[in-house]
Amino acid sequence: MEQPDVDEPVFLISAAAELAGMHAQTLRQYDRLGLVVPRRRPGGGRRYSLRDVATLREIQRMSQEEGINLAGIKRILHLSREVQSLEREVERLRPRADTGSRIFTTGPTGNVVIVERGRRARRDEGRAVVLWAGPRD
Repeated sequence: MEQPDVDEPVFLISAAAELAGMHAQTLRQYDRLGLVVPRRRPGGGRRYSLRDVATLREIQRMSQEEGINLAGIKRILHLSREVQSLEREVERLRPRADTGSRIFTTGPTGNVVIVERGRRARRDEGRAVVLWAGPRD
């Protein structure tokens, strides 16, 4: 069975508000503040995803249980997204950081080059014919 796409904007504002246990006007305010910005339909209607609803619930929890104001919540959400982005970047770069799979060496021109273990540096790096004219008097 296929898992639902949590980012698919399927809920009208009334349904999203009900799922989040909030009033629709609260969702409009959060949209204006940039806390949860739903996608818009061509006619301008808001459509919320399951991820948006989960974020709305988290906002409500932080506000009511933790006593965090909306500006603080906005900062927390921004930093959380930034952390997720950085984690994805780390996972993307992790294979390149595996010191067991590559080595550093110098090419013919003296530049440091990274090569995969078991391979050689390219020999054509920096190859050029240079004509030396000697000192000019």
